[in-house]
Amino acid sequence: MFDTLKRWDREMFVYLNNLGIEKFDDFWIFVTQIESWTPLFIFFTFLIFYFYKRKKGSLVFLLTVLTFLITLFFTDFVKDFVGRLRPNNDSSLTEFIRALQRPTTFSFFSGHASSSFAITTFLVLILRTFSKWVYLFYLWPILFVTSRIYVGVHYPSDILVGVAVGVFFAFVGYFISEKILKKL
Repeated sequence: MFDTLKRWDREMFVYLNNLGIEKFDDFWIFVTQIESWTPLFIFFTFLIFYFYKRKKGSLVFLLTVLTFLITLFFTDFVKDFVGRLRPNNDSSLTEFIRALQRPTTFSFFSGHASSSFAITTFLVLILRTFSKWVYLFYLWPILFVTSRIYVGVHYPSDILVGVAVGVFFAFVGYFISEKILKKL
C-alpha cells in the first residue's frame, strides 16, 4: 500500500511539474522566494495592529511569530528525521522533470506549505470577525506551495502534509491566543 502511494505521488509530481511553461519560469521563481512576499507580511502586521491596537496587537503579532517559529521548528525536525530526497535530487527523475531550483535539504514535508498555511490560517482565524475579506489571504499560500511543485522541489504529499501541519499549529496558536486575549 505504501509503495503504491509513493508511486502515485511521484507520478502526480512528474505530471504537475511538466505542466510548467518556460515563459512563466521567472514568475514562479519569484513567487517561490519568501523575500518576494515582504510587502504582504508588512500588510499583515499593519492589519494586526489596526484591528487590535497596541497591547492586544503586540500579543497577536507575537503569537503569529511564535506560531510560525514552532511550525518551522517542527517542520525542520521532521525533515531531518524522515530524510526524504527532494525530487530535484532524485537521479531517477532527472530526465522527466523541470528543476528550476536545486536545494539540498530534505523534502518531507514542505516548510513553505506548513509555514505559509500556519501564518495564513492563524491570521484568518484571528481577523475574521473584523472582515470577511481575510479569506483572500489564502491566495498567498496556494500560489506559494504551487510554486514548489513547479520549480521541482516538492512532491504533492510534501505539500498536503505541510498544509495539514500548518493548519494544525495555526489552530493551536489561535486557541492559545483566544484564552490570553480574553484575560486582557
